[in-house]
Amino acid sequence: MSPDASAMALALAEARRAPGHDDVPVGAVVLAPDGTVLGAGHNDREGSGDPTAHAEVLALRAAAAAVGEWRLTGCTLVVTLEPCTMCAGAIVLSRVARVVYGANDPKAGAAGSLFDLLRDRRLNWRPEVVSGVRADECGELLRSFFEQRRGLR
Repeated sequence: MSPDASAMALALAEARRAPGHDDVPVGAVVLAPDGTVLGAGHNDREGSGDPTAHAEVLALRAAAAAVGEWRLTGCTLVVTLEPCTMCAGAIVLSRVARVVYGANDPKAGAAGSLFDLLRDRRLNWRPEVVSGVRADECGELLRSFFEQRRGLR
């Protein structure tokens, strides 16, 4: 298994924690350059009442606290769903080196599906983007969640 696929397993484990608060199951981890987990998060908008409590934002906050600064230079963010515009903005501002994501988000994705904020040449930082890592597993977790909410399962 590739290092990115192994890291996605950690993000998937985080995502599975989100429905406990009735949140969309998205999980994220931030890895140091040596692969150590610096921060993790899962969607917690419903649980916290915070509209910014997306998995990526929470993982970035935890990682910044762990390293003691906002610059996450050399780090990798691994997330189960393509980041939205808010999260993509936070990613650019955090200076992570790489973003690895699983499922595409054609309705809100800002890493190539709807927008491509992460690779916008007008911005001062552009991380490497790797998409489709364990995409089937990530997508199935989301499909199952929404089918259960709609009473289809």
